[in-house]
Amino acid sequence: MTTEFEHLQAAHCENGVTTNLLQSAGATQLTEPLVFGIGSGLFYVQLPFLVINNGPAIAFRTMPGLIFKRTCDALGIPVFRKKFSSRESGKKYLDDCLAKGQPVGAQVGVYYLTYFPKEYRFHFNAHNMIVFGKEDDRYLISDPVMETPTSLTEYELERVRFAKGAFAPRGQIYYPLEKRIITNEQVAKAIVKGIKRNVTHMLRIPGNIAGVKGIAGTGKKIKKWKAKLGDEKAGLYLAQLVRMQEEIGTGGGGFRYIYGAFLQESHAFHPIDELLDISKIFTEAGDKWRTAAVQAAGIYKGRIGSQADYDVMGDYLIEISEIEKKAFQALSKVKWNS
Repeated sequence: MTTEFEHLQAAHCENGVTTNLLQSAGATQLTEPLVFGIGSGLFYVQLPFLVINNGPAIAFRTMPGLIFKRTCDALGIPVFRKKFSSRESGKKYLDDCLAKGQPVGAQVGVYYLTYFPKEYRFHFNAHNMIVFGKEDDRYLISDPVMETPTSLTEYELERVRFAKGAFAPRGQIYYPLEKRIITNEQVAKAIVKGIKRNVTHMLRIPGNIAGVKGIAGTGKKIKKWKAKLGDEKAGLYLAQLVRMQEEIGTGGGGFRYIYGAFLQESHAFHPIDELLDISKIFTEAGDKWRTAAVQAAGIYKGRIGSQADYDVMGDYLIEISEIEKKAFQALSKVKWNS
């Protein structure tokens, strides 16, 4: 059971799966940055009530699955998505799709992915891949973060599809229901919709855990971590922040570089020069996030660690909050041509 399928490498898994599936379904204009922006992928949140891998639940992107859903909705592409109550039903449905030549997106856990280097495996259940065929007892896998296609045995795929823990995938698969030709006008309208939603999410969510206020809120918390948590636990928290920012296919800088690229590519559909200027602000934010990551690494690796070092780290995030606030406020004032 194999189907013609062209592997596409990408910085981030859900971006890559979405781009690849939708290109195959007829939306040939789409790129990873366009998918990320149309899907309003940029975000920031720290959930104080949830701990993952001995660290805070921090995300630099929207909830898993929403980039695919929002992009398809914005372009008028119907989709199918299903979770399964048993491994047997999940395997049968997948095999039926492949027998029909239908490649599918799959949400999986990272920890047991045998083709991942050990240092990249941790308990994270929101990874995405494409299953596009089966040869003997091996499923053919297009994982966007890998350079070439790979494969998993029936047992290996079942293990990651039904991984347990936070955001357990429950065998989830998804795919576009039909092929459609997507016009540039549709893409242009989807771009505006995606940007307006992202502006709302980053500027207008109340409280201090999400959006630009959430970034500043985390910065203020970091200044208290040394005294409140002790050096060892504070180090684990900072390591978690860096992992989610730099090590899970974000394109660097917590997806800020990808969003800057999205605004640059949007200029071809909306020739508004402010988009290019605002793109540079997101690149600046990405640079500052990387500077903060270097500071955090110095602390959790024990090279530095005074209260002043934590204060510097916290101030970086407070500064980033202001940079991103400026960028999103500028986006909110763009006069769209259509």
